[in-house]
Amino acid sequence: MPVREPDRSWAASLARAGLGLLSPGASRGRLTILIYHRVLSEPDPLFPEENDVEAFDRQMGQVTDCFNVIPLHEALRGLRKGKLPARAACVTFDDGYADNAEIALPVLRKHGIPATFFVASGVLDGGRMWNDTIIELIRRAPGTTLDLTEAGLGQLEVGTDAQRRGAIDDVIGALKHLPFEQRRLRVEAIRALVAVSLPDNLMMTSDQVRHLHGAGMEIGGHTVNHPILASMEDPAAAHAEIAHGKEVLESIIRARIRFFAYPNGKPGRDYLPQHVGMVRQIGFEAAVSTAHGAARMTSDPYQLPRFTPWDRHPLRFGLRMVQNMLKSVDTV
Repeated sequence: MPVREPDRSWAASLARAGLGLLSPGASRGRLTILIYHRVLSEPDPLFPEENDVEAFDRQMGQVTDCFNVIPLHEALRGLRKGKLPARAACVTFDDGYADNAEIALPVLRKHGIPATFFVASGVLDGGRMWNDTIIELIRRAPGTTLDLTEAGLGQLEVGTDAQRRGAIDDVIGALKHLPFEQRRLRVEAIRALVAVSLPDNLMMTSDQVRHLHGAGMEIGGHTVNHPILASMEDPAAAHAEIAHGKEVLESIIRARIRFFAYPNGKPGRDYLPQHVGMVRQIGFEAAVSTAHGAARMTSDPYQLPRFTPWDRHPLRFGLRMVQNMLKSVDTV
């Protein structure tokens, strides 16, 4: 049921009051950084929690109701100098999906919201994230049972949307933290067992990256192939993933890439202190994780926390933002 405008206004006023107390600005300011991935043209029955364009439009309205949304570079300068505005927030996107340019950008422009897009350079121009290969294979697999025994994953029930989603979650969970090359081989083995065609337009083209940059959006680094850095045994390979991703994006937009997002992003699990050092040494100005919380003056600029909002109702959204801000951290 659509939210009545008085309800949204009341909820926004309540949220602004709570957020204002926790983040009054200047040296006491706290920075909320929001994470998004995809914005779909219509709801996906397998992923009902994923934002479609209508839900994203409503949530951007809630974001502007509750926060002062500013560009990431401006926010980090204010954070460092103790000059953040009250209730400061940034919007970020990870991975580089084509719908970011096709669907999300017009909504962001409508609401006057600047955003940063962290792009994995190796999946541009017809590439695909490994997890999307799994998702689309299982989505399109015929029949009610999927036999992945030869890939070490047994038989999976896929007769209903709920079973297909469960199978997707199980397979991605089994592969996610494998060493990069081992994971790649497992994905290829699964692909060989499921004879379906796969989309080649899920990720942005280089032209779309340039278009986002030309529209005033920030482009950030996200490695080349989106490996979980902590699973990479060779430090030189991890360094190359971070550095080469930056170089490719800089060649596309012909401007400096200033910020980095750790793939998957959980500190101590998905990236380690040595990777933080690599990001600094390679020349990024700051980096973001996926640890919950809000940043403040004393936060490590190379491990800034971010939060994925999922509440659709304005009151619950505002309360969740207040709850996340209470997790304000010095370092993550």
